[in-house]
Amino acid sequence: MKTFFAEEQAIHDPRMFLSSGAQKPNPEKPERTNRLLAGAKAAGSTIERPRDHGLKPIAAIHTPEYLAFLRTIFERWQRIEGASEEVIPNIHPLARAGSYPASAVGQAGYHMADTACPISADTWLSACWSAWSAVEAAETVLSGARASYALCRPPGHHAFADVAGGFCFLNNSAIAAQHLRSQAKRLVILDVDLHHGNGTQGIFYRRDDVLTVSIHADPIRFYPFFWGYADERGEGPGLGYNLNLPLLRKSGDAEFLEALSAAAERIEAFAPDALVVALGLDAFEGDPFGGLSVTTPGFARIGEAIADMGLPTVIVQEGGYLCDALGDNLTSFLGGFIGAGGAR
Repeated sequence: MKTFFAEEQAIHDPRMFLSSGAQKPNPEKPERTNRLLAGAKAAGSTIERPRDHGLKPIAAIHTPEYLAFLRTIFERWQRIEGASEEVIPNIHPLARAGSYPASAVGQAGYHMADTACPISADTWLSACWSAWSAVEAAETVLSGARASYALCRPPGHHAFADVAGGFCFLNNSAIAAQHLRSQAKRLVILDVDLHHGNGTQGIFYRRDDVLTVSIHADPIRFYPFFWGYADERGEGPGLGYNLNLPLLRKSGDAEFLEALSAAAERIEAFAPDALVVALGLDAFEGDPFGGLSVTTPGFARIGEAIADMGLPTVIVQEGGYLCDALGDNLTSFLGGFIGAGGAR
């Protein structure tokens, strides 16, 4: 299996975020890429650099207004007297229809859901290369590979079509899925991150060509709080094409695999042509966010179960934060997936 990653993805280096009102060091650090690269290599994956695919595959998901904002906001922010080093919003609209502010401060509030997605001078470049890694992985599957892995960093599944959030700027999983749509008529995005993929859900919520499925910690007391409930089933043409499987806090391997079995049944009923896996490793029992209790061997069983679905698969990295087992967890997942025949 090939892994796609570009060195530019590591230059985005956010300094802080607010958690429960307190300023804390941002956990989405460049060191994540070193740990994950080591984990991919240990699983026998070969590392390749993606090509620059331009804006077209990104613009297939994100609005031009939002992309213009991401590309220019840091430079504009620096012109504000006394502004912070990184772009961090201090206001959010109660309604987003209608007027659009000209102010950089107003636009930051409009396009940034929370304080966990600070934008620096390097964010746009890193986010683009992260998205291009996902596109390259999709291209590889379109060319006949059974599976590929995109080491996407920054991650993407909290990004909506025109909103950043939760360390995410461009929705890499959605971009990969839309790129696969050039040949695959019916796509599934299976999100196994600790946190609900609210941006991915929002992007496809009214569509019936992409089934979105997410297994995550129950948002009633966990980020992203306002999305990810079991009664969110889609809207309009997309009604019945979204499945959320929230888990109780500290749920472990057995509960996660039970939810994955339910996800597999729904995926089989959709009869898809290909699969995108939004791979979060933060469901791990020792992850700093501490929401679920999946073990390192448990990730191998998750990989095996996904491979058993028998679909051409693009694996897109989402969460999973700095802990001693981060690389081992990726090795376990990829090893389980490959061992079950997912990369044949």
